[in-house]
Amino acid sequence: MKNRSSGRVCHPGYRFLAAMVVLTTLAGCGRDAGEDGAGRKGGREHLVETAPALVDNLSVVRTRTGTLRARREVRVFTQEEGRITQFPFFEGDTVKEGDVLVRLDDTLIRAQLSRASSTRRQAEQDAERLKKLLERKVVSEDEYARALTAVDVARADEQVLRTRHGYMTIRSPLEGVVRERLSDVGNIAERHQHLLTVSDPSSLLTELPVSGLVMPYIAIGDSAKVIIDALGDRTHAGRITRIYPSLDPVTRRGTIEVELQPVPAGAAAGQLCRVELSTHAAPRMVIPFSALRRDAAGEYVYLLDDAGKAQRADVRSGLRLAEKIEIMQGLEEGSQVITKGFLGLVPGKQVKPVSRGTQ
Repeated sequence: MKNRSSGRVCHPGYRFLAAMVVLTTLAGCGRDAGEDGAGRKGGREHLVETAPALVDNLSVVRTRTGTLRARREVRVFTQEEGRITQFPFFEGDTVKEGDVLVRLDDTLIRAQLSRASSTRRQAEQDAERLKKLLERKVVSEDEYARALTAVDVARADEQVLRTRHGYMTIRSPLEGVVRERLSDVGNIAERHQHLLTVSDPSSLLTELPVSGLVMPYIAIGDSAKVIIDALGDRTHAGRITRIYPSLDPVTRRGTIEVELQPVPAGAAAGQLCRVELSTHAAPRMVIPFSALRRDAAGEYVYLLDDAGKAQRADVRSGLRLAEKIEIMQGLEEGSQVITKGFLGLVPGKQVKPVSRGTQ
């Protein structure tokens, strides 16, 4: 067939192919329009996972790191000055209560004490002589009174020097081990100089920081498990022996003392230890930790209401218990909290709860 305008022949197959392209394009446009209309009309469902808020008797287990120290440790200072004449113990030596730790040269003090003793004896003799004269009315009562005062002063001077002489010999106040030795024989020790330190290794403890949320649930006498890194993975028995009465106002943490009972062989002051504390079981409302949200207004969760909508509920959390979190305020037992599906979730949005693995 010839085209009248151009004079060229148009093959029938070309006209058929052009018609098919037009029909296909129209059909595609109609299908897309139908699908978009259905999408705008129905929309995609917002799927979420939920879990109930439960109340159960639970205990809290916390592990804290501390350093062992001796309960009794004495830093020995001089109270008088003098040359050191005896200093028999070294670091690591065991001492008994009353053992001589340090002896200073007491030559000068002994001379002063001897003089004071002589003065005191002379004063007592003078007072005794004046007493006899007073009975015979030879001296006045004022002279005898002054003699008695002189006796009291002489006795006091003698007692002062006797006490100072006692300071020249320093004895151990406890049975323990010498931890520090800071001088040697022949050195001049000044007054109030630190010479050595004695500690009691039979009683080791550690001080631990504990959250103020845990403090109400522990008590003096509660047991604890102690692992000393230097002694391997063995667990040793410990006991809470002291709970400090105040908290740090910045960290909101308190301090407790845990004592090893008994002290295992090889344990020593300064070693690193890990203490596992377990509180008494108490009723606690818990939800999965993943359900708890936070923003500038505070802590909150999304609840699933009876109409299938997500609603915001402000809460106050407590202790974290593994994968759960304690809720102190804001929820009732059995409330369904949303644990997954938070992307695009806003209060009042219609949601569909699904079981784990369906979403």
